[in-house]
Amino acid sequence: MKRPNTGARNGVGRRAILVGLPMLALAPGLARADTGTIHYGYIRWTERVPTISLLDAPAANDGLAGADIATDDNNTTGRFMGQSYALTDMPVGADDDPVAALNQLVSQNISLVLTDVPADRLLKLADAARDKHVTLFNVAAPDVSLRQQDCRADVIHVAPSRDMLADAVAQYLVWKKWTRWLLVYGSHPEDALLADAYRRAARRFGAKIVQERVFKDTGGARQTDSGVTETQQQMPVFTQEAPAYDVLIAADENQVFAGYLPYRTWDPRPVAGSAGLRPVTWDPSNESWGGKQMQDRFVRRFKRLMTPLDMQAWTAVRMIGEAASRTKSADPATLVTYMKSADFVVAAYKGEGLSIRAWDQQVRQPIILSDGRNVVSVSPQPGFLHQVTDLDTLGIDRPESQCTLK
Repeated sequence: MKRPNTGARNGVGRRAILVGLPMLALAPGLARADTGTIHYGYIRWTERVPTISLLDAPAANDGLAGADIATDDNNTTGRFMGQSYALTDMPVGADDDPVAALNQLVSQNISLVLTDVPADRLLKLADAARDKHVTLFNVAAPDVSLRQQDCRADVIHVAPSRDMLADAVAQYLVWKKWTRWLLVYGSHPEDALLADAYRRAARRFGAKIVQERVFKDTGGARQTDSGVTETQQQMPVFTQEAPAYDVLIAADENQVFAGYLPYRTWDPRPVAGSAGLRPVTWDPSNESWGGKQMQDRFVRRFKRLMTPLDMQAWTAVRMIGEAASRTKSADPATLVTYMKSADFVVAAYKGEGLSIRAWDQQVRQPIILSDGRNVVSVSPQPGFLHQVTDLDTLGIDRPESQCTLK
């Protein structure tokens, strides 16, 4: 099957690289736009899951920093076009009503809203936003249901789904011919959903799950003086007597056990999924396709490394800026219509232009595979082809979609 011309990572698509970078002068054909300030908000979830490693503890401005620096990028372009951009931060916690935050933004005439709230709260926001003509940009929730039976016409999914992340790992493992998997998943509902994604990926790409095991979260401290000794004894026993397998797949969204698996399994096998080889939208070691420029600017501004949530928020804000520069408009409805069109593409330092799938409003994008120190690979992998774009080999494709946008 012939590989379609969809992006620069595989040697094509120069426009996709250029349009995502801040423009220092008006590009040919870009007349001065209608003047005006383009406002957008961020309903930002302040609750954080405890992490196994102190190095993984999120910063207080995780996500917000990405939106801030993207606003700077938009204003760099906007100065030449008579446009400006402004971000309004609306932090919410577990005891707060996100709909109240949405209403406050609407009262300020803001109808483009990023959010990283969990799936149940995102659905409440989407239902409340429908009559207010608000478009939400989901920059965190990976739930497949949000793109399927619970899909909404007023939600654009910038964050990848669990299926996309699992497919990215599966393609690489199959490419490596590591096709026998031991699947270990946690006892939380999110872990079960992630395990479902890996089961689907195994069926889709020809891998075999030789056995499944559940790691029960019994509570207790994650960092203790005796933790290293206890973990060194517990993990080998938990993973012993497994059928022959090539790689252990960990599904642990709540960071209960996966980080303890590498180098502690009974058999000397690699770990992938929630630890070891991880699928992410961004990695601090990424320096390809202009990534080093992005990393350097971010570190200078915020004195820390850029995270996947930062990148997802950055991408959402840059989508707004890209649509504004191309349509020469400050009207939110015009921007959203263009973003959803077949003409829209935005670069995100991943070598291929990002666009929106028409059937579920998921942003199609490459997924980085990281070992925590370096970029190991980027999916989609060579040989996994698609009649429209290879990016659609990650996640739910049009023929299998159950989404009816409403």
